[in-house]
Parts: sequence; C-alpha cells; structure tokens
Amino acid sequence: MKTKPQVWIKLRFLFSVSSSFFNHITTTPIPKTRVCPFVAAISSITASINEISASKSGLLTQIGRTAAATALVNGTLDENLVEEPINSAHVFREWGFSDSEIAKLFVHSPSLRQADPDLIQSKLNLLGLLGLTSSDIVKIINYRPKFLCYRIKKCFDERIAFFLELFGSRESLRKAIVRNPSLLIYDLNSKIKPVVELYEGLGVPREDFLSMLSYKPSVFSRTSFNHEKLEYIRRTGVSMKSKMYKYLVVIMGISRLETTREKVGNLEKFGFSEDEVLELFGHAPVVLTLSIDKVQRNMTYVLGIMKLPAGAVLSSPILLTASLENRLKPRYLLAGKIEEMGVAPQIKGPKLFSALKMTEDRFLRNYVTCHPEFISEELMEYYRNVKGLKRSAVDSKKNSHQQCPFRELLLLPGITRIR
Repeated sequence: MKTKPQVWIKLRFLFSVSSSFFNHITTTPIPKTRVCPFVAAISSITASINEISASKSGLLTQIGRTAAATALVNGTLDENLVEEPINSAHVFREWGFSDSEIAKLFVHSPSLRQADPDLIQSKLNLLGLLGLTSSDIVKIINYRPKFLCYRIKKCFDERIAFFLELFGSRESLRKAIVRNPSLLIYDLNSKIKPVVELYEGLGVPREDFLSMLSYKPSVFSRTSFNHEKLEYIRRTGVSMKSKMYKYLVVIMGISRLETTREKVGNLEKFGFSEDEVLELFGHAPVVLTLSIDKVQRNMTYVLGIMKLPAGAVLSSPILLTASLENRLKPRYLLAGKIEEMGVAPQIKGPKLFSALKMTEDRFLRNYVTCHPEFISEELMEYYRNVKGLKRSAVDSKKNSHQQCPFRELLLLPGITRIR
C-alpha cells in the first residue's frame, strides 16, 4: 500500500505539470485520441463564449491541460484525438448564413446558441437537399422558432417521396415548406396522408387542395369533419364544380363547429334565416372567416347609417367583408360629399357596391382625381379626413361577442327584419 506522502507527491505532480512538458508533448508524434467528455465540454464552452475575459480563458485552458495530462499519465488516451469542437454559429456560418441572419436566428430561437453542432449540421444538410437556402431557413425559424429542435429526420425519405408526388416538383415543395414548415413535422401516416385523402373524398381536386394549402397553411393541423359540418356544406347549395366549393369545404373543415354555430346565430340576430345565412356562406365563404365583432359593426353601419335593407348583404357580401374604417365608411361619406357638391360622376345605387370593390387607386381615379383640380383637392382633403376617423382600440374591446352591442340602432325606423 502506498503511503500518504507518496500519494501527495503523485497528485502534486499531476496538477503542476509545466508548460514546457506540454511543449515537449506536442512536438512528439502522438496518435490522435478522443478527449474525455469533460475536456470536450470545457473546450466547447471556451470556443462559444467570445466575451469571456482573458483571465477566465486562461483558467479554463489550464483546467483542460491538467485533465489531459492526467489522462496521459494514466494511459487512458486512445488513437482518436479530436480537435476543439465548434459551436452552432460556426456551423451556420460555414453553411452560408451571414452574420445578420445568424443574429436573427438566435433572436427568434435562443436555444440554438447552445445546440449540438453536429445535430444542427445534419439537419441543415437535409434541408439543403430540398433546395432551402439560408434566407428560407431564417423565415422558417421566424415562423416556428423551435423548428430545428424537432426530429425532421423521422421518415424523411418516405415523406419527401410523398410530397414530391403531391406537389409535382421540388421547387413547389420548397415554397410550400417555407410557407408551412409543419409539413416536415406532422406525422406522415396519421395526419398528413389522411387529410389529403379526406379532401379528395369530399370532391376537392388535388390541384385545388394544393392552392388551398397555400391559402390556409393550418389545413393539416385543424381539419375535422362531422355530420353537422357536412350538412352545413350541403345546405349552402354550392356545386362541387363551383369555384367557391374548395374555399367553402376547406374553411368549414378548419373552423371549430362551435364557432360556426355562433357565427350563424349572430347573423340570425339581424333577421336572416339559417338557410339565408348558409346561402351567404356559399356565395362568399370568406364571411366564415370574419369575427363576430366585425360582422356586428358592419351590419350596424349598413342598416343604421347607410339605411340599406338587410337583404343587400346577401347580394353584396362586400358590405360585410370590407373594412369599416378604411373602406366602407370613408367611401360612403365621400359619396355623400360628391352628391352635396353636385358634381358627376356620383356614387349612387349599384355604383356604390362597385365602388366598394375597387382598389384604392382606381376608386380615386374614377371619383376624385377625375374632377378639376380645385374640386379634386377638396374631395381628397375630405376623404383623408374621414379615413382618419378610426375608433380607438379601447372602444373596440368593449364590444361583447355574446350579444349585439347596437340594440338601439337596430330599433331604428326602416329596419323591419329584426326579430
């Protein structure tokens, strides 16, 4: 048995190896060896933290050398000595990311700073096979910060083969992944394939399904159908050959049934029957995406201020879909101003609905700048002023989604369809 002084002498020798000893070691050919995990961890930390002070850096280096000396003296070094490991920033930079792009990645997903470089490299290589560029990946991380934390390798070859058949080309697949990176995350056999087959069974052609996938990226995660939803679709009276059919089916599929019921009930408060509401959904499926609050505000303005019958909404859904503050109210008030000034052309009758559908430039060209300069300047000034009259965010939050907050306006004379 070794005595205590002998043990102390050996320990002191191990922890006081001079730098000249290491210089002697480095000049002697030594088989490359795998450094123990502790040394690798210390080296990784030293490489990734650029802000560390010189004193701390020296301390870490001394610790690493001491551990290496201990392993060498004990004869535990093997032939797989590796160089100091790099960090994730180096991997991104070598892959083609600029410093600004790397900074954006770390802002959106701070965990990438400490991610395993080898794992990041393998995932980037897979994404590179799909044609994704550094800017594409920045967009993906912006949308899904933990994207590179998911197991995208799982069933990768089978998934890509299915998507190439579905989208028809690698470029179309690349664009779809940038817009909806969940395509590489959702389970292929339990979520993606069943949804594709479901819409095909409902009569939505594959090319229409792909266009709707771009329009509503949440198709795979939110689609669900039951008997009641299918009955709603049937009662709209929309034919499978109609251009609106794909929009109706997909929007109905990703909408919660409870939400759809609430939206139907909200429109019924304004005097529509359930059949009329469903007919409206078939004519303009986008109405299904409108919030209850927006429908209430637009309907109140249409009935109480514009004095139009409720039935006008059925033939002109633009009255519901148009922005109240930016389009419906300013253009209606400008129509009154033009009538008051007695200039032509005026915005009356069916022309009002056409004016609401126009782009801003076309609307101004047809009804404002077409007049002599002094008239057009007055109309433009008035139009800018009324567009600036927006309700405050505080007022908008006071509206309840459960009851119509404009009951007094609904009782105005001339509104006969209120139950």
